[in-house]
Amino acid sequence: MSNIVAIVGRPNVGKSTFFNRLIQRREAIVDSVSGVTRDRHYGKSDWNGKEFTVIDTGGYVIGSEDVFEAEIDKQVELAIDEADVIIFVVDVETGVTPMDEDVAKLLRKVNKPVFLAVNKVDSGKREDQAMEFYTLGLGEYYTIAGINGSGTGDLLDAVVEAFPEKEEQEDENLPRFAVVGRPNAGKSSFINALIGEERYIVTDIAGTTRDSIDTKYNRFGFEFNLVDTAGIRRKSKVKEDIEFYSVMRSVRAIEHSDVCLLIVDASRGFDAQVQNIFWLAQRNRKGIVILVNKWDLVEKETNTMKDFEAKIRKEIEPFTDVPIVFISVLNKQRIFKAIETAVEVYHNRSKKIKTRTLNDVLLPIIQNNPPPAYKGKYVKIKFITQLPTPQPQFAFFCNLPQYVRDPYKRFLENKLRQEFDFSGVPISVYLRKK
Repeated sequence: MSNIVAIVGRPNVGKSTFFNRLIQRREAIVDSVSGVTRDRHYGKSDWNGKEFTVIDTGGYVIGSEDVFEAEIDKQVELAIDEADVIIFVVDVETGVTPMDEDVAKLLRKVNKPVFLAVNKVDSGKREDQAMEFYTLGLGEYYTIAGINGSGTGDLLDAVVEAFPEKEEQEDENLPRFAVVGRPNAGKSSFINALIGEERYIVTDIAGTTRDSIDTKYNRFGFEFNLVDTAGIRRKSKVKEDIEFYSVMRSVRAIEHSDVCLLIVDASRGFDAQVQNIFWLAQRNRKGIVILVNKWDLVEKETNTMKDFEAKIRKEIEPFTDVPIVFISVLNKQRIFKAIETAVEVYHNRSKKIKTRTLNDVLLPIIQNNPPPAYKGKYVKIKFITQLPTPQPQFAFFCNLPQYVRDPYKRFLENKLRQEFDFSGVPISVYLRKK
């Protein structure tokens, strides 16, 4: 479970450059899915062996250069709420501005680690100029140059040192299901319909995060922890509709879950923001079930449901092997089916296939459809095994792994799905030198 680091500050101080520097080494790994550049303000990073999630709040401010200060205040408040550590970036070239003072005032009240990073310091003269940032009252500062990375090492040493110790979750072996989706899609109502006002709850465990509450659910022979983003205390100041808000909340819930129940409002469709959340879950290698809610409000024609489903599958290519369940929280339709499906996906995600079975089933298929020759060289896959990871990853050992192209990897993934049922679960396929 990784910590969350939020980068805050006014526009044009170099937050994004710094952010890109933090995630760049990981980009290649995280974004190996074709076409996933959908949310450039969220990424994974690691330092000194500690993995963490970075959120660049700046990417979400919409508007002109002189963006409304209220908007930035909102972002900072959100970051304060959601992140474990905050990095406040300022710009040595402009010196302290009223907006910086504004942000500093908010950050001084926080009882979380806040690091002040003075950016664009690339000379001794600028080191001296940086001293004026002491006036912000945030104590020591770190001088960095986001462009070439100088100084970021010391800053990151301090940042990972400051991560709170995560308490170990009890009931580690219970599946954790997160209910995610954009605001007003029906997340709270779904959870209430599940739990019932009678609240068949055994315990309320305070979640590993300060504020997403885990509800232990035990009904109809199912037992799991529900990670609820909907019930997190609402800040009246935060406008419901800002995309940043739901992304931030979803990031937390997704990282803490095994399976994500993505609730889609049928009347709004599978829009960009919902897709964002879908790809977040996919990139984090979580199980996914798509629940189309408010289906009772949609005008029906002969194949509406089929068409709607086809549209969603088109949007989530190439990862189309995802269960889609049409529900109506209001009429309590197919709520049980939704949970049943989530439990199946959870089992698919933790499925282990014996090496012998893998080889017996897949090698003959591969022999009949070998990888296409490349530059006159033939690739021979000799052996397959599942890697000992929490989610399904498979290594195919062969003589020339560098010649196997993406379409063939997808072919291998599809065969794995056909033969062993990994519905709802992202699979990783690696080719290794035998």
